[in-house]
Amino acid sequence: MFPDLSYILNAIFGTSVDNAFSIIQTFGLFLMLAVIAAGYVLYLEFRRYEHQGLLEGILQKEVIGRGPRLRPLIISSIIGFLVGFKLVFIFGNFEMFKADAAGVIISTAGNLWGGTVGLIIFVAWRYYELSRSKLAEPKVIQKIVMPHERVPDITIVAAVSGIIGARLFSVFENFNDFLQDPIGQLFGGSGLTIYGGLILAFMVVYWYVKRLGIKPILMMDAVAPSLIIGYAVGRLGCHLSGDGDWGVVNELSKPAWFFLPDWAWEYAYPHNVINSMTSDPQTGDYFYGGETIPNCGGLVAADGGTPEHCTRLAEAVYPTPLYEAFLSGLIFIVLWVLRKRLKIAGMLFFVYLIFNGLERFLIEGIRVNEHYAILGVTWSMSQFIALGLFVIGVAGLIYLWKYGWRKEAEDEG
Repeated sequence: MFPDLSYILNAIFGTSVDNAFSIIQTFGLFLMLAVIAAGYVLYLEFRRYEHQGLLEGILQKEVIGRGPRLRPLIISSIIGFLVGFKLVFIFGNFEMFKADAAGVIISTAGNLWGGTVGLIIFVAWRYYELSRSKLAEPKVIQKIVMPHERVPDITIVAAVSGIIGARLFSVFENFNDFLQDPIGQLFGGSGLTIYGGLILAFMVVYWYVKRLGIKPILMMDAVAPSLIIGYAVGRLGCHLSGDGDWGVVNELSKPAWFFLPDWAWEYAYPHNVINSMTSDPQTGDYFYGGETIPNCGGLVAADGGTPEHCTRLAEAVYPTPLYEAFLSGLIFIVLWVLRKRLKIAGMLFFVYLIFNGLERFLIEGIRVNEHYAILGVTWSMSQFIALGLFVIGVAGLIYLWKYGWRKEAEDEG
């Protein structure tokens, strides 16, 4: 496994691990790649809708030359404070940052003096820029903004709201832990629930695109393949880093029909990023443990000592992130083919909900997760949500088949 970039470079070039490149965590790297992949697919779909005439440019007015104003200065002060607050702290606690970059960034840890200096620098620079652009008489200009030009903004809104939603949903799932340590649970570096992110991101992006003048139902169709390809890339990051999102202990022998390598059937996640975690095959409850890899598998740290990640699971588990990445890739291909064939707006999105719900429900059956007894069945919270998404998907297809808006333009290109 590759907990950070230094381990990836070791596999390619044979360089030492735990060097300066270890700042870049593998999961964070793949999370960034997932956002880029999702944004690019959304961009392609917006361009296609524009070509069909289903999406049109939005006329916007902009006032230029007004000089320094309170709102941009406040925004600059917030950004400057956060940048200085974190950067100075990271500089003084580099080992902590290297060990858990995401945890340091998301946490409340920081340096107040650094934040104050950052605030002053950013506000001063913004004030200077606005003063230079000031005109004797401000002008009002009009310009057409095409929907595809809004993709970076939409992607950022979705990413930020998704992270917040994932955190809040994790708090809901672990409410007792939250009561014991509210700050740690809200701002710690671990504990994100994907469905919470998807739900909040959907609501926020729906409101945002409607405010921009983009038809939400077309946005729903455009975002369906975007979401699933981003999910596939993100799950690859989970697998390659060994972040604990794996399955229960695999006690079954590899069947004859399984043509993939042994590591695709069961895997001990050597050098996993959390050093390491295994599960009780009877209850599915997980706990920290594992075993030390002899001689760390031949890896050597940059300082000549023992590398930081030298453990593996005591018992091999189902590599469920790999399964989800594969299944999500297949779903993306299906949606990509159907996107030009489904002529009723919104249908593609509800097909996505059906496939997503079915995939997640099945995978949860062999995945490490806490289970709840509700209405006589014992499932994980994600299974209950997955079932809900499946039902919503089916109901949405039936409704749209009867009352949906049929796209007038024929798909091209």
